[in-house]
Amino acid sequence: MKHLITGLLAATVLASGAAQADITVGGKNFTEQQILASMTDQYLQAHSYDVDKRAGMGSAVLRRAQENGQIDLYWEYTGTSLITYNGITEKLSPEETYQKVKSLDAEKGLVWLDPSDANNTYALTMRANDASARGIESISDLARAINDGTTLTFASNAEFYAREDGLRPLQQAYGFEFGRPNIKRMDFGLTLPALRDEQVDVSIAYSTDGRIPAYDLVTLDDDKNFFPAYALTPVVRQETLEANPELAAQMNKLSALLNDDTMASLNASVDVDRQNVEDVAHDFLAQHDLL
Repeated sequence: MKHLITGLLAATVLASGAAQADITVGGKNFTEQQILASMTDQYLQAHSYDVDKRAGMGSAVLRRAQENGQIDLYWEYTGTSLITYNGITEKLSPEETYQKVKSLDAEKGLVWLDPSDANNTYALTMRANDASARGIESISDLARAINDGTTLTFASNAEFYAREDGLRPLQQAYGFEFGRPNIKRMDFGLTLPALRDEQVDVSIAYSTDGRIPAYDLVTLDDDKNFFPAYALTPVVRQETLEANPELAAQMNKLSALLNDDTMASLNASVDVDRQNVEDVAHDFLAQHDLL
């Protein structure tokens, strides 16, 4: 059955025209990834590549598609590959994390190019006024408040709820539990609006989400360093690099322009200012003379 499903997916990709594209660019299903997919698409097209963009995919599906040769290139996070795809749970430094996934994924024909300075790790957020009133600045403070009897509701998407670097091990590491009735699962895009609108007390977030400052939220200090580094990095199939020898240098040039502040600003342009993803990507590339 697995081979049948894979074959059907491959047939769908071929039928939709990906076979005619020099580079098939993938992307996940949240704002930052949509921006990056569009940015990569426009950037490579400006360098005369024939690009087929396939954004809006789940992490596991996107990774399998790249391993199967259906996606050539997408932006991945070092911590996601380390824990979710390679099952490594030991605590590593950011550089060790990058070198580990680079080595492990090379065995699968995947090449990690230069990491950006954007580290989009997970974070727990609260409304700034509420966190201040409760004296909560760190996740340890949050754990202490809950263990002292404070009931706080938590907004989580399904993926974080189930991940090996997600809610359950986070609670174990910090020694607390929200309690099942107090966990509200919803689409990731709804978690921060729910927090802003006081439907929940705490929310999962990506640290580069531009809505955090826009909604007057604060990120709780991960004082036990539970979350690994999630350096945003272009990952490409070795076969694709061999067929396109200039691609690595081109993508490394783009990667060098990205950091936490840049990604937060780009994300806010879409999520807060309601600008079009393609326009935000285009303006960034134009600003840096990459078109």
